[in-house]
Amino acid sequence: MTGLPAYGVRARDAATLIIVRSCGPKRAILFGQRSAVARFMPGRYVFPGGAVAPGDGTMAIATPLDRACVRSMAVAGSSCRAARLALAAVRETYEETGLMLGLPGRTAGSHSSSWRRFSDEGLLPSLKSLRYVGRAITPTFSKMRYHARFFLTSAENVRGEIAGDGELDNVRWIDECETQELQMADVTRFMLDRALALTAGAVPEMPAPVFSWRRNKRSVVWR
Repeated sequence: MTGLPAYGVRARDAATLIIVRSCGPKRAILFGQRSAVARFMPGRYVFPGGAVAPGDGTMAIATPLDRACVRSMAVAGSSCRAARLALAAVRETYEETGLMLGLPGRTAGSHSSSWRRFSDEGLLPSLKSLRYVGRAITPTFSKMRYHARFFLTSAENVRGEIAGDGELDNVRWIDECETQELQMADVTRFMLDRALALTAGAVPEMPAPVFSWRRNKRSVVWR
């Protein structure tokens, strides 16, 4: 991994949502598979997520994000920026999987088609149920870079049927015991393990991990 070029691409703010469905002692996680010809992580299994969009900052919410999350999200203490990231995770989850994280409520104004769909369903996005897992920064030797925040919620908090916009293939619930066979990036597996440990109450919420690459080597620090 030495000698890889640095492209000088600035990392874009992005967010991801890990949804865990529990049935007794068994757990399943919602995954989708990126296309084999995708520009970023082709063929890999991922959680729904993507870059923050301008409209994410204007959408009304039913419940706010827990303030305890904000301190670890590298948002300079801005609750508004933290909320935009959380909303991006909620929106991208709907677009890629058809599942909505929301509570009854309506908002006026012009929004993206995704947020209008929430309104059509009589829902406002709900952020209170989101738990913060950690963040990850794509290495400088990648031509596409993201500064992604990972959130966690229970399947009990989402509604709808799995559908999506086609950006992800094979969107489905996958049993925890089967995830070891999936083709996924190191960061995805790291955040999956962290999320499952949080779900089980096996690790503290804070400090949270920052997954990155330094001098072409994997680095994890806790903040």
